[in-house]
Amino acid sequence: MSQSPHAASSTQAQPAPTDLRSIGKLFPYLWEFRGRVLLALALLIGAKLAAVMVPLVLKEIIDALDKTKASLVLPLTLIIAYGLLRFASTTFADLRDVVFGKVTQRAMRRVSMAVFQHLHALSLRFHLERQTGGITRDIERGSKAISSLVGYLLFRITPTVLEILMVAVILFVKLDWVFGLITLVTLISYIGFTVTITDWRTQFVRRANALDSEAYGRAIDSLLNYETVKYFGNERYEASRYDLSLAEWERAALQSQRSLGFLNAAQAGTIAIGVTLMVIRAANGVVEGSLTLGDLVMVNAFLLQMFQPLSFLGVMYREIKQSITDVERMFTLLHRPREVEDAENAQTLAVDGGEVKFEHVNFSYNTDRAILHDVSFTIPPGKTVAVVGASGAGKSTLARLLFRFYDVNEGSIKIDNQDIRHVSQESLRAAIGVVPQDTVLFNDSIYYNIAYGRPDATRDEVIAAARAAHILSFIEILPQGWDTIVGERGLKLSGGEKQRVAIARTLLKNPAILILDEATSALDTKTEKAIQAELLEIAKSRTSLIIAHRLSTVVEADEILIIEGGRILERGLHPELLAQNGVYALMWAMQQQAEED
Repeated sequence: MSQSPHAASSTQAQPAPTDLRSIGKLFPYLWEFRGRVLLALALLIGAKLAAVMVPLVLKEIIDALDKTKASLVLPLTLIIAYGLLRFASTTFADLRDVVFGKVTQRAMRRVSMAVFQHLHALSLRFHLERQTGGITRDIERGSKAISSLVGYLLFRITPTVLEILMVAVILFVKLDWVFGLITLVTLISYIGFTVTITDWRTQFVRRANALDSEAYGRAIDSLLNYETVKYFGNERYEASRYDLSLAEWERAALQSQRSLGFLNAAQAGTIAIGVTLMVIRAANGVVEGSLTLGDLVMVNAFLLQMFQPLSFLGVMYREIKQSITDVERMFTLLHRPREVEDAENAQTLAVDGGEVKFEHVNFSYNTDRAILHDVSFTIPPGKTVAVVGASGAGKSTLARLLFRFYDVNEGSIKIDNQDIRHVSQESLRAAIGVVPQDTVLFNDSIYYNIAYGRPDATRDEVIAAARAAHILSFIEILPQGWDTIVGERGLKLSGGEKQRVAIARTLLKNPAILILDEATSALDTKTEKAIQAELLEIAKSRTSLIIAHRLSTVVEADEILIIEGGRILERGLHPELLAQNGVYALMWAMQQQAEED
């Protein structure tokens, strides 16, 4: 549904708070493969131990070759150990990624599936207010953020900090306390600058991402309403709206980029000072004779090995912060409360005849506007009740309440004396078939869209449903036949063709209760009469609720209700209502006159 930019901003563009609890929310998804997680951590520790040992072995090699003796012996064992440690540090890291890869991918799959299922479980109100592009962007970024968050946190930040602490201890023990102190001070200063500045600039990153989602949502909304844009010649208007969103995003992105440059300069300066101090002290020790040449090489190797990953610590921290934000936005969707929930001990609906009973139903979408007022009626098993009235009278609301898109505010709706609030939504909806006024199809083949009514149906059953809906002959003359792609939302088909596909897939579902919500409104008169006769024949074996504006389509109903302002004004059979000479009789006369004209 199209939505104003202001509404989009309020519902989608608000950034979710960065919350470290998001990491905890991922833990159950990761712990499913606890064996792989523990093995990956063991390989990680092994890789870091091997990496830390490399400079120590290199020092021994240099010192062995630097001895002032008459004859030098090649330290072959040390050189082989050096090569093995190099190999081990790299191989363990690669094996760690291989072992942990399944954990990350499965976590992404599990979370994405949970969000997808939850979105389908949310109420119709949420989906009427949503902006598809923004939600799609949030889910896409959130799924990718899981991989980034786990990878950076477990396999980049943690081992880097662990390695620096190990190096600081080694330098403190083997050389002197000043080396360890410089290492720790450099590390603390670097982390302090990174955390402080990154927290400051996160506001710019969040705003840029929120505006990116809003711009993406506007673009998707505009493309989905392509025909409407063309009808009113508003291409330039849509382009200007999109450009306005992009301009706001551009400003936020530039602020983010400038703050990034400031952060990089602070990080580079911290590392440069630390490296310079340690090299000066090591070189001075060699000159004074308190350190060997191997010690200088060891210190230099440690610096290269330590500060190279540290130089990416800022990038990793920023990515972690951004990933937490993206994951939190996705979890915000996942934890959005459902408006319609199954009762704690909801039973499966037992359909025995399919009697439908509305008892003193009151309902409003919003508290300031009531839609239905004390509505009561019964549809006996296998009978048809039609509801007619002007637009906005509350007719379609009856169908939405019966299908339990919403719960009634007062009163109850029962099927075979079972309150629909006390049965599972799955069993309730399995028993009801709906042919809506506004039919939306999947961007797939005609066969897929009809078979969607019952995916396990045989091809013969799908063909029979198409024949009953009077669309089989149309399908057979198409160049691609059943494989014809209907386009996004079914836009490649006419309104009447889409409606017949909708009727076919509902017939294939074979429900006990049938709801026809203006089901033939998009059809021409000849096709409407043919399908209407078929629908009335089908409705004879089912409990049926027909919502209609055209009275000629409901004259054979077992009871007709006239609704106005959310209240039932008249009820009865067609001849009885005409004899009352009331609202129904007036509507009938006006429509008959319109047809004659």
